Order: sequence, then C-alpha cells, then structure tokens
Amino acid sequence: MKVLPALTAAALLVSLAHADIQQPPSSEWGPTRKLGRGIGNIAFGITELPNSMMSVNYFDGNNAAFSYGIVRGVGRTFARLGYGLYDTLLFPFPTYKGTYAAPYRSNVQWIWSGYSEFPPEMLFESRYPYVRNDQQDP
Repeated sequence: MKVLPALTAAALLVSLAHADIQQPPSSEWGPTRKLGRGIGNIAFGITELPNSMMSVNYFDGNNAAFSYGIVRGVGRTFARLGYGLYDTLLFPFPTYKGTYAAPYRSNVQWIWSGYSEFPPEMLFESRYPYVRNDQQDP
C-alpha cells in the first residue's frame, strides 16, 4: 500500500517538471564573454591600425592610407583600449541595457562607423580559406 502513494507523488512531481531545451536569447552574452572581449580588445586592439590603413587604402589610395588611415587607426585603437578596460573592469556586472552585450555600435556596412565585437584578425585568419587575398573589404 505504500507503493501507490509513492508512485502518485512521483507522477505528480514529474508532471510538474517543465524542461525548456531552448537557450534564452541572451545566453550567448555572459560575464565570461564580456571578460574575454575586454582582454581581446586590450591585447589586440592595435590591429585596428593596419586594418584601418588597408581599408582606407582600398577605397582612397596610398596617400590617404598613410595620412587619414593612420589617424583613423590610432583613434580606433584607443577606442578599443577604452572599451577593453571598461569590459575587463566591469565584467561581473550587466552594464549595457541590463545585459553583457558590447556597449558600442556593431559593425555596419559602410566603412566609417561601427566596431565588430572583437578586434580584427590580421593575415593568418582561421575562419577563411588558405588561399586568400590580403586586401580586405571592410
């Protein structure tokens, strides 16, 4: 007779359990990703300098690359350093709109604005095929 109440209680518990197998929309953004993004921006933000020079050279030529491209690259490098310090120091806290997402505007289609979440990769990029032209479209 003790088996019936135990089975009833187990069936009740199982029926109340609700498993959601889908990830919530913000599950990709967490404190560890924010810390990694901050360290990446501090360590590799300098890659904005040659990347900016290459993109300006592609659209405006050599003279612009060695004048405006350098100025743009230095500015973007310091912006990455600031964002990196911000993300590294405040990684435990959801600071941007109550989330851990990047606080800057994401990379958009035209070259003069927006930042990708992580600094640009230079030359040996693992996500591209081996045969690749070094000239990058921004």
